[in-house]
Order: sequence, then structure tokens, then C-alpha cells
Amino acid sequence: MVKSNNHKLSGTKSGSYDHEIRTAIILAAGMGVRLKERGMLTPKGCMCLGEKSLVEESVLRLLRVGIERIVIVTGHLAEQFEPLKRRYRETVQLVHNPHFADSGSMYSLYCARHCVDEAFLLLESDLVYERRALTRCLQHRSDNVVLLSGFSKSSDEVFVETRDGRLVEMSKHRECLGAEVSGEFVGVCKISRSLFAVMIDAATRRFGATRHMDYETDCLVAAARLMKVSCLVVEDLIWCEIDDETHLAHARSQIYPAVRKADMLDGLRLSERTTASPQAFTGRRESIDTQGGRKAISTKFEPDACNPTQRDKSPGMNEGQREQQP
Repeated sequence: MVKSNNHKLSGTKSGSYDHEIRTAIILAAGMGVRLKERGMLTPKGCMCLGEKSLVEESVLRLLRVGIERIVIVTGHLAEQFEPLKRRYRETVQLVHNPHFADSGSMYSLYCARHCVDEAFLLLESDLVYERRALTRCLQHRSDNVVLLSGFSKSSDEVFVETRDGRLVEMSKHRECLGAEVSGEFVGVCKISRSLFAVMIDAATRRFGATRHMDYETDCLVAAARLMKVSCLVVEDLIWCEIDDETHLAHARSQIYPAVRKADMLDGLRLSERTTASPQAFTGRRESIDTQGGRKAISTKFEPDACNPTQRDKSPGMNEGQREQQP
């Protein structure tokens, strides 16, 4: 339960989640230009599908898996994140990217460099995802992990090429990659202190020429050429990102209800593990549909009547431009 004053969750420091990661960074500086008027009025992370904003739901999920400190990098309409800092004053720290309109996501991450001196989870603020995205990353044996899902056919994918389970390359264009394309980039990573140092070094050497770099396609891929970055594929992960009105409608009608049901069942399984044997929970995970039944869930993108022209999101653009590249 959430305590009334400091919003820390009971039982997260020990017990159910045994891992060393205690910090997370959420990138929330983007301008949301593909959401047009809605994006002009509200940062994507502050939009609500349920009672709480997307970023607050991420905060709560992170707390429930044992994260104790959360750094949110703001930019566009940064003042809208201030209530979150007051509500979770012992947990949430806000860092501002003053060049959010003229920089990429790596510069936002760079702005948080003085706030972390240990391994951390890295997330994007416009994600709708089940808690399992976090637990699988945290439980992975590798120090550096990039989470991948199955193929959504959303027309907005970032495909990931791997070799022997390690990150090789990412691209919006699958044909530009090699034969071993293992899945789609989700936007959830586990970053060690050493990997972060390599990413910061790669970015710093280029900031003199440009701040237009994305953390994933530019710096994370560059770092993977120097050190091992594991790719964790969760084929049936329930998730989506919200970049435009069609994504928002899809998230509201299909993904968000499925995520809530999946999280609820995972919570029940977690509580039952204290009384049941581990053997009771082995086997393949059953999927949850939006009506609560059990079947193979599909996170495939289904266009609807409000579908605008799908647009690419290419690397190297600023926090607004990367969302409107034709």
C-alpha cells in the first residue's frame, strides 16, 4: 500500500524483488508534436489513460519492484511535473533539459549524469507497459540489458539486430539490418555505471557539433561495439508507446486494459508465492485479453477510423523533431 505522506511502497526494499538496482531515470522532455494540440497543452508523460498520468503509473510500478529513487528529465511544459515531485518528495527528483527544443534524447540523459553514480533502469515517459517489463530486466543476469518485444506491426517500430543475444544495431528500417532481427525496441533498459560512462563519452565527443542524438540508436549502439549489451526478448510483452492520436486510441482501448489485468494477476501470483511452492508457478505464462479471458494476446497495431498518416521517427532529431519526421 502507498503510505499517506512519503508515497513509499511497503515491502519493496527486500523480500519479493532481490536485485541491486535502486535508481531509475525517466526521459520526459519530448514536445509531443505528433499529438498536435493535445501535445502542445500536455507533455505525453502527463497524459492519463486511467486515474493517474503515464509517468505516475511508471513511478508506482518502479516503486513496487524495489526502485527507491527516480530521476525524471523534463523539458516541454516542465512545470506540469512539479506536482509529481511534491507528491513523491522522498523518491522523485526533477532535472530539466534547457535545450529540449533543440536536442535529442541523449542530451536529456546527459542532463541527468550528475544525479546517478550507480546502475539504473532507463525508461521513456510515453510508455504503457506491464510490470513484467521491469522485473524481467532487473532479474536478467547481465549488467546491461535492452528489452525487446515481439513484432507489433505498428508502422512505428525500432527494429533491433542482435548477434548471439547481444545488441548490434537498431533502425526504423528493417531492410537496413542484418538477418538476425530479434524484436522491437521497447524503451526500457538496464544500464550499468560503466555502460553509462561509455555512452556519455560518445555523446560528449559529438556535442560540440550537435546535440541532436538519440540515446538508443546513436549512443547505446555505439557503446555496444565496445562492451556487451544483452538483448532480452519478451515475445508476448503487453506494451505500446504513444506518439500520435492513433497510438493514444489504441493504448486506451486495448493495451491499457490488458496491462492492468496482467499487473493485477502478476500481483496475485507474487502474493501467493509466499504460501505456495515454486513448482506451482512454473510453465508458460498465460496471456490476458481486454475482457479478462485467457488467450494469446496480440499487441499488434490495429488501425482505426482516427488513423492519421503514419510518420517515421528517425534518430538524431531533437525532442520534438524526432516525432514528426516524414
